[in-house]
Amino acid sequence: MGILLNRTSRVIVQGITGKEGTFHAVQMREYGTRVVGGVTPGKGGTSHEGFPVFSSVEDAVRETGADVSVIFVPPPWAADAICEAAAAGVRLIVCITEGIPVRDTLLAVGEAHVHGARLIGPNCPGLITPAASAKVGIMPGSIHTPGTVGVISRSGTLTYEVVHQLSGRGLGQSTCVGIGGDPVIGTTFVDCLGLFEEDPETEAIVLLGEIGGSAEEEAAAFIAEKVTKPVFSFLAGRTAPPGKRMGHAGAVISHGQGGWAGKAAALREVGVTVIENPARMGETVAAWFAGRGAEKPAAPPKPARRRKGGAA
Repeated sequence: MGILLNRTSRVIVQGITGKEGTFHAVQMREYGTRVVGGVTPGKGGTSHEGFPVFSSVEDAVRETGADVSVIFVPPPWAADAICEAAAAGVRLIVCITEGIPVRDTLLAVGEAHVHGARLIGPNCPGLITPAASAKVGIMPGSIHTPGTVGVISRSGTLTYEVVHQLSGRGLGQSTCVGIGGDPVIGTTFVDCLGLFEEDPETEAIVLLGEIGGSAEEEAAAFIAEKVTKPVFSFLAGRTAPPGKRMGHAGAVISHGQGGWAGKAAALREVGVTVIENPARMGETVAAWFAGRGAEKPAAPPKPARRRKGGAA
């Protein structure tokens, strides 16, 4: 039933007494997520919006058994919050915070790895598994429906757009993961592709990329070797001029690398269907399902070398 997040996940909110932490903690609880408490230093022993508050992640984990943490902590302290969660034994850490210095993120990613924790983000919308009524982060639960399409995205807004299109065509999602748009992140396209490939409830994958970096090219190489399920992709930033950052800190073409054309070519070469018009994302995925001729189509057989695919 999806990846990373399920009905048994026990979530704490770091920064729960702040404006954003409060709002989204309540939203997650109303969606059905098991939010078992929150952390704000110095406020341990109090209650906030019906959630018990602890002064440290260690206290929260010991008292609640939490295995997931979502971070709504301001940029100067967010990396420390990641490190604290990892040291306390939290297995899945989701950092929503935008604007963390890259050097701080590098240190936090390393610390998470040392402690065996998986970090989603930073600067991401989080993740959601609709069938489990579980969401961690800021994704709007109302547009998601349970199903078999896995979604991975560097962009929060594009995630919501493709999910809305998929749900409108009766195609639910297994899990949607917003990996974040910063130059350094904890979980990559490759990580999520591997998890979706192994998930029996995921039949097709949507990969939403953008200019900048080499994440999409790395994903293409992984798909060629490891992924048998159909992959559909939209890449933002096709008309962006070289050297100009477009929205995300990692979305910049520099020294002739990270451009749209190279990413699209790499994905097409390994059989990914690259969709050039964002308004046709849901339509294109739905057409593949319709072509399978079954309500729950079986995963296609692994090709000898590469699947055929092209622009939509």
